[in-house]
Amino acid sequence: MGGRTVRLSSPDKVFFPERGFTKLDLARYYTAVGPGILRALRNRPTTLERYPDGVGGEWFFQKRAPKGMPDWIPTAHITFPSGRSADEMCPTEEAAVVWAAQYGTLTFHPWPVRATDVDRPDELRIDLDPQPGTDYADAARAAHELRAVLDEFGGLRGWPKTSGGRGLHVFVPIEPRWTFTQVRRAAIAVGREMERRMPEQVTIKWWKEERGRRIFLDYNQTARDRTIASAYSVRPRPHAPVSAPLRWEEVGVAQPRDFDLATMPARFAELGDVHADMDDHAYSLDALLELARRDEHDHGLADLPYPPEYPKMPGEPKRVQPSRARREPSS
Repeated sequence: MGGRTVRLSSPDKVFFPERGFTKLDLARYYTAVGPGILRALRNRPTTLERYPDGVGGEWFFQKRAPKGMPDWIPTAHITFPSGRSADEMCPTEEAAVVWAAQYGTLTFHPWPVRATDVDRPDELRIDLDPQPGTDYADAARAAHELRAVLDEFGGLRGWPKTSGGRGLHVFVPIEPRWTFTQVRRAAIAVGREMERRMPEQVTIKWWKEERGRRIFLDYNQTARDRTIASAYSVRPRPHAPVSAPLRWEEVGVAQPRDFDLATMPARFAELGDVHADMDDHAYSLDALLELARRDEHDHGLADLPYPPEYPKMPGEPKRVQPSRARREPSS
């Protein structure tokens, strides 16, 4: 690939017993969609979700660049919320993806930043996560309303993709002008607007006990060190689904199970990367941040909880689930 030779050990090792897919099948898949997944990963610090013995074996997230990684694969130095830091793999060639597959990497989790500026995201990522009692069709309906919200607030355009499960992701390329905290604030503004428009269908309630049978817009996926599976990544489920880039007219029509390790290469050969033009755009968050300001100033809507592993953040509300808070005696 691109003049690189990547050697596979144990190419016949079965990674997906239900379908019979082997490590060689995985490598061939990533070769077939190489331009697409490289577009999604290029110059981004990337965490590897590794399954050395296939989907039935032990697995782990590898944030630090693996020992013995070839010197032609660069790294990017990133800092975690804890203050610790690491050098992460930063793919710049298709061969880097196949090299990672050789070590059992199924899913690639790129940061929403480039190596040139690891503290300012260049993507706003919206995760529409079905809760119990909802399904992909509900996520698709929410995605179409989200499309309207994005257009109304700043003329933003999102690129949708399946999660590889029941959910949908919508990525918006943005100018790398804002911090992670500011991008998260914009995501919260999107979520609150979605709640106003679809109160029975969409929620941004962090605590599961409050979400009900609604689509959860996971605003915390925009927090530092939170990542979303890349387009074209294989997901660790028995039928080997992939996170499939979609055109808007396919959202709600095409189904997640339409896209897997066997079917995506043919689609890619026919259509190419349907998100290929994403990097040609970079939108402003000014309108969404103004919406956030109005929510805060006019409606008293403050910040929302961060994930539990994060240090306490300025302005964050009490990080305790509501049912527990009601039982605690007041001080």
